Amino acid sequence: MTAPEILKDLKNRKYKPLYLLHGDEPYFIDLISNYVEHQLLPEHERGFNQTVVYGKDTDIMTVLNAAKRYPMMADYQVVLVKEAQDMKWGKEDDSKKTLDPVLSYLENPLPSTILVFCYKYGKFDKRKKTYKAIDKHGIVFESATLYDNKIPGWVESYVSEKGYKINTQASAMIAEYLGNDLAKIANELEKLMLNVSSGQEITLKHIHDNIGISKEYNVFELQTALTKKDAFKVNQIINYFEANPKSNPIVLVLGNLNNFFSKVLVYHYVKDKTPQNLAKEMSVNPYFIKDYEQAARNYPLGKVFQVISYLREYDLKSKGVESNAPHGELMKELMFKILH
Repeated sequence: MTAPEILKDLKNRKYKPLYLLHGDEPYFIDLISNYVEHQLLPEHERGFNQTVVYGKDTDIMTVLNAAKRYPMMADYQVVLVKEAQDMKWGKEDDSKKTLDPVLSYLENPLPSTILVFCYKYGKFDKRKKTYKAIDKHGIVFESATLYDNKIPGWVESYVSEKGYKINTQASAMIAEYLGNDLAKIANELEKLMLNVSSGQEITLKHIHDNIGISKEYNVFELQTALTKKDAFKVNQIINYFEANPKSNPIVLVLGNLNNFFSKVLVYHYVKDKTPQNLAKEMSVNPYFIKDYEQAARNYPLGKVFQVISYLREYDLKSKGVESNAPHGELMKELMFKILH
């Protein structure tokens, strides 16, 4: 099941006695956990029928003892385990002679208890009997990290659910600058939407005005200037970056440029260069194919390999490997090598 499907069932009071929310992307786990904690039970029932614990402060047997209680003057009780990856789960007993108390409960959970484990920043071991028991009698949800090329689409879906629209360039800009940290993106979008009328389309201007990204001097514009081999514009942007290092850290710049030129490399190798096929093979929005087409004309295959090599070299230098030069100087050197 997906996170929206789980939330829909919870809102419709279609409950399971066991939930395991695990995976590398904490955003969706927190989304479901917050609903369970703040919305699942009416406020007047939570005092007696809701238990919230943190993994580092408890163990599996304490949790199960809480789960075995019956609700007081209510249909359900909730036991929510946050940061369950830090909890002492105990060793599974493979002996057929000994009844494992953990599996005993998980194989026959109390229908009036909604037990939720939030196991973040990693995957629960699917080979364990514990996992299989929860999967059989409850819901297991794996929250996977979204690939970079999926972020713009996620942004568009997020704002759409809130009653807004966002154009392709604006969603791409957000993805470029905020990466794949969904919680950070959602937080910035929420602040942004406070300054945009409901139903209005969010544009690049809204992004520039509200998220603190310079309209003229940003990684997006740097990519465009490099694509056109506009040395004057490239140097303007790099000088701005040097003067504003906190808003344009070198690690962000190098990461974005590496992603860009890696896609230019793919462009060179793709035989079917129709926009639809290129978009699929390069994992980009078809809107941006023309930019990669121009970059491929200005940067032959051999040069692209060279640029990617430069980016890796200067990434190491920025971390102090065989260089103590300031980041601003490193960026100027790198841009000269890319352009020439």
